[in-house]
Amino acid sequence: MRALYTLLFGALIPFALFRLWRRGSKTPAYRQRWSERFGKTPARTNNKPVLWFHTVSVGEFIAARPLIQHYLAAGDYQIFISCTTPTGSERIRESFGDDVAHSYLPYDLPVFVKRFINGVQPSIFVCIETELWPNLMKTCAKRSIPVILANARLSQKSAKGYARFASLTRQMLAAVSTAAIQNQQDAQRFISLGLDEARAQCIGNIKYDLDISDTIKQQAATLKHTIITNNSGPTWIAASTHKGEDEIILASFKTLKKQHPSLKLILVPRHPERFDDVYSLCVQSDFKTLRRSKNKIESFDILLGDTMGELLLLFGIADFAFIGGSLVNNGGHNYIEPAAWSLPLLSGSSTYNFRETAEELVNGNALTIADTDAELNDAINELLTDDLRLKTMGENAKKVADKNRGALKKLINIIDQTLA
Repeated sequence: MRALYTLLFGALIPFALFRLWRRGSKTPAYRQRWSERFGKTPARTNNKPVLWFHTVSVGEFIAARPLIQHYLAAGDYQIFISCTTPTGSERIRESFGDDVAHSYLPYDLPVFVKRFINGVQPSIFVCIETELWPNLMKTCAKRSIPVILANARLSQKSAKGYARFASLTRQMLAAVSTAAIQNQQDAQRFISLGLDEARAQCIGNIKYDLDISDTIKQQAATLKHTIITNNSGPTWIAASTHKGEDEIILASFKTLKKQHPSLKLILVPRHPERFDDVYSLCVQSDFKTLRRSKNKIESFDILLGDTMGELLLLFGIADFAFIGGSLVNNGGHNYIEPAAWSLPLLSGSSTYNFRETAEELVNGNALTIADTDAELNDAINELLTDDLRLKTMGENAKKVADKNRGALKKLINIIDQTLA
């Protein structure tokens, strides 16, 4: 099965390169550093043992950053971080610069994976969430490299996909030393696919161990003061939106503005290649739209969050938050960052990527699920007209976030025990 997979994957490489080239028309970084996709790695800078962390893109890196900072501060290891997207790469470099080694993860063909492993020489592989590649996992097993699935999650939809290739999935899971899983429901899915139950540990979600630094809090306070000086009224943030959602959000905003003329919207698309398109949508909707990248705040209807790495900051200047990827069938995105800011939360009904978190927030009266445009408008109207509800939902969100902290410490213990 793995041989057939390898043959098919190899045949698709030209199409993968063509896709990178096309995406590079809007995001030039996709046309750069292609040698890393074929296994090239930066030269080692010291002889310390290497801790290898894989963070697919921005969300996984943000979750892993406190973990990486812990081991970087200890100074006992050389840190190597891989990712798959230019946005993830940019965040890694912004956060750690030359303090860590970094490259893209290679295409999953044996020749490229072996070249990559030979260059990195990792003592352990810590994969954030769930990114399983057959040849990569096989090579780690042959080299006796421990594999930790950290903050692992597996939705019902993803589990069905893995189940279609049951034998290949069992082989990959056999290479896992420990799976540090977010919840029991996901753990059972891993076990049903072939993970040894003794290697499954439910530790919670490390994203709850978010610390909003004093620097971010001060930056948010300064920016909020600037916005209030130029724009009175409440501020709604729609974060991590996908194609098909922006139109819904803008239509809702237009309706709400008739009842609440001072309402402002911060709109943050999930993918940077869509920034220009979403800006055009905003302008075509006859809203005065500012781009955050221009670093200028004046009177506006919509502030377009077209910068990378500032979503946590932008949550800090909003009064309530809608979390994208949920009005389209994308499974939703991270509710925890706005909850840590004590923001009332809104979402569409597609939440399978964060189902347990969403359910806990709903049960804690911190999140409202809107199945239709009308329900979204009604939910926002309630927040805009009921100060007590706004305050209570925000406080409840913070309580849920605080109650679930502690997974990071458990994960560090698992990694330390594996390295011992």
